[in-house]
Amino acid sequence: MATAWEFFDLRVLRAQALGPSMRRIVFGGPEVDRFRSGGRDQRFKLFLPQPGESTPLVPTSAGADWYAHWRRLDPARRAVMRTYTVRAQRPGELAVDFALHDGTGPAGRWAAATSPGDRVLALGPTDPDNAGIDFRPPDGTNWVLLTADLTALPAVVGIMAWLRAERPELPVRAWIEVPFERDRQELSVAGAGGDVDVRWVARGGLPSAVLKAGALPPGTPYAWLAGEAGCVRTLRRHLLRERGFDRSRITFTGYWRRGATEEDLLAEAA
Repeated sequence: MATAWEFFDLRVLRAQALGPSMRRIVFGGPEVDRFRSGGRDQRFKLFLPQPGESTPLVPTSAGADWYAHWRRLDPARRAVMRTYTVRAQRPGELAVDFALHDGTGPAGRWAAATSPGDRVLALGPTDPDNAGIDFRPPDGTNWVLLTADLTALPAVVGIMAWLRAERPELPVRAWIEVPFERDRQELSVAGAGGDVDVRWVARGGLPSAVLKAGALPPGTPYAWLAGEAGCVRTLRRHLLRERGFDRSRITFTGYWRRGATEEDLLAEAA
């Protein structure tokens, strides 16, 4: 699998509200077309400037050692680093959907206030077959289960588009948790003969909704779980213990953790 990643200097082209809790930011730049998304849940690193800074401070000249050098910078000045999903890519444009998190985090505050011309830096793939894609149904998959909260909704949209194009025969069951009714989005669904069931769940209701769900489709499943880390752990445990899923057929990712910032998680991993 190709692993070539590069830094991309990007500028905000435009922004669009997608509901009370999410905003789409479209980026451009002279080399944005070298960024090659593989679709599905394609993730990448985005660096945002600190308040009062016009550009994100990232030691790109350090080459492969950029992370160690970035860690040694003053936290009050170094760029805010976050992981995001590619929502869409068109010639000259890269679109990213930001969960605003009630304006409590630096990335959400930046997304709510940004305007055309603002600069960011991205670390992204230059080959569409890259390690930033987790949704990979194994051979023998008969149906797909997706669970996500608002932070993972862009990935679900990408996965649905990929299934529609590449595996339209697979039935899909999806539970998506959003804070408000107006946060729902139109999904281009996949599935043979329209065998797709997408259920929207109110904030805090995702584990209960999935745990209480009735019969699931027959055959060999593949589950993709993403969102708040504690919720994801609960759902994975349920699938393993009560539903009899094989652990090799569950992909799970904590996109965030309640009560912890990404800086807290980085400090724990150091």
